[in-house]
Amino acid sequence: MGDHATSAPAATAHAAHESFAQRLLTGSVKKSYDPVVDLDWDAPLDPDKLFLPPEVISLYGTPLWDAMTPEQRRELSREELANVLSVGIWFENLLNRLLLRELMAGDPTSRHAHYTLTEMGDECRHMMMFGKLIDRIGARPYWPNRFERWTISGLQLVLRGSMVWVGALVGEEIFDAIQRRTLDDPDLQPLVARAMRIHVTEEARHIGFARDALAHRVPTMSRAELHYTRLCVAVAAPLFVYLMTNWHMYARAGVEHGRAARRLARANPHSRRALGLGAANLGAFLDKQGLIGPIGTRIWRRRGLL
Repeated sequence: MGDHATSAPAATAHAAHESFAQRLLTGSVKKSYDPVVDLDWDAPLDPDKLFLPPEVISLYGTPLWDAMTPEQRRELSREELANVLSVGIWFENLLNRLLLRELMAGDPTSRHAHYTLTEMGDECRHMMMFGKLIDRIGARPYWPNRFERWTISGLQLVLRGSMVWVGALVGEEIFDAIQRRTLDDPDLQPLVARAMRIHVTEEARHIGFARDALAHRVPTMSRAELHYTRLCVAVAAPLFVYLMTNWHMYARAGVEHGRAARRLARANPHSRRALGLGAANLGAFLDKQGLIGPIGTRIWRRRGLL
């Protein structure tokens, strides 16, 4: 009787987990995109419009920004977009590797596995869309330096179990919140706004999937896994935010003293507020799951993420 009492809630939770994955599969059939055909890559770029909204550009509100001409601001927005898209490509590359590894231990007949494969297909198309967009706006991708490449590759070794889903949420939710501020901006390049709308639509399903998977796992965590997850949460979001400001993008945009510009951007209260807004929903969700902890709270607050 004790075994039955223990297994019944687990069976109910598993059924709900599978039902949610099936709804996501159905949503993917109804609304998915192919960036090759769903974006007009031949449409001309507007010579007067920015590539990111001013309020999400890292130097917005600083004396350096105020001294810039419209042309300099446009060029900085182009390079910042190229950097954001490059970070997105690295992240989605890493996420697909993690998801593929998870499938090795999963049930290939489950709806959860089927949606995992669907999400991987989405991410492959997103990487191609980001690469095409970088090329179309006349920019070059930003490559991680040697230390960052080692860090990104090393994450495959430490992001396991619950941390796969925490890592997915950190990359997806902060990026998603920034993108949502581009959707209806009349001063933004139409091609950029369209690409961001496609990504936001499909990422909404990915975020829901990761949240469901993490919430499903939390009740079964051992104390050791809980502490490990809290430690990883403490550093994951600050690491992702760190990658969003690359000193090379200031140099390419013609801003003198790129490293000094990066320091200014990282201390910029406007930039910190924009990233904080991006992390707000994620922080609330992780806190509800008991996954931030006191160390994470201090680090996230210091970085302006709470």
